Amino acid sequence: MRTGYANLPLHYGHTPRWLFEEMKRLSREIIKIVIYEFGREEFLRRISDPFWFQGFSCVIGFDWHSSGTTTVTSGVLKEVIDPEEFGIGVAGGKGRASRKASKEIESIGEELSLSTKKIEELKYSSKMSAKVDNTALQDGYNLYHHIFIFTEKGEWSVIQQGLNPENKYARRYHWLSDNVKSFVEEPQSAICCDVKGKALNMVAKESKESRKASVDLVKDNPSRLKKYFSKQTTLFNYGFSMPRNHHIQLKNFKSLMNIYEFQPRNYEELLSINGVGPKTVRALALLSDLIYGARPSWNDPVKYSFAHGGKDGMPYPVNGETMEKSIEILRTGIEEAKIGNGEKLKALRRLKDFIMV
Repeated sequence: MRTGYANLPLHYGHTPRWLFEEMKRLSREIIKIVIYEFGREEFLRRISDPFWFQGFSCVIGFDWHSSGTTTVTSGVLKEVIDPEEFGIGVAGGKGRASRKASKEIESIGEELSLSTKKIEELKYSSKMSAKVDNTALQDGYNLYHHIFIFTEKGEWSVIQQGLNPENKYARRYHWLSDNVKSFVEEPQSAICCDVKGKALNMVAKESKESRKASVDLVKDNPSRLKKYFSKQTTLFNYGFSMPRNHHIQLKNFKSLMNIYEFQPRNYEELLSINGVGPKTVRALALLSDLIYGARPSWNDPVKYSFAHGGKDGMPYPVNGETMEKSIEILRTGIEEAKIGNGEKLKALRRLKDFIMV
């Protein structure tokens, strides 16, 4: 399962350079402590938790409600996590940088001495997580940000975000490799968003029969389906995220013929084929319903502290002096713990327990 989703208002501002540098310094110390105290696997687990990620973003000085928490915090992680030092790599990013994830996984994987097979598996996981959230789940949010975080043992986490141009919101998707038993049935750890609507969700458990029918349709010669591909064939209203024209178009038929030549064995293999996008998935889902009565899920799967202030002054401006003290406390704690003096870290843990009571 996903660890979570998050919907956030769009943010068009920029983080001041001085604050970004402070964010990097503070983040580095926090990451060092988490890894030192609990290990790399625990760091992945925490970063894949949407609430922990949001809290982490706020602690380093970002606004709780902004879409920028995803892109800026991810940028901070990519800059401060050195694979050689932490045994962790971060690939991808926003926009064009997201499309470099595959090559960066190769490069960092070699640096971490991962086998060719493991690197290929990581590249596939990166590709499929993006395909699922952009193609198999059609909720109106188009992906524009994707980072892939992985360890020297091959565990991984994904944080990606999509944009809805109509409601001006962003939606964040979290993944954790430990939770992924199948890429095509409830694979995400979480999806976070304040806006919920209708969505074609082909990775829902309820869509199991629709997935099976979709594969059956493309493995049988699609020419038999040609009668359904006309502008006169209209189906029911599919919700806010669907296109205005609800008919199945002829260009969808051409795509199905190409898939037929591939002969996918299952829905995951179908989804992984290059060129299989939202329109093809939607056409197959509608045909599966129309011909076999195999209905897909139309349920939107979305689920619903400031420490140093927020960069836009909410709820108050970032306090540079307080942030500097926090950095120093964390840095000193980790340095002393390394040499056997763990009292400061123990004190921090006791403080956490006291605050949480």
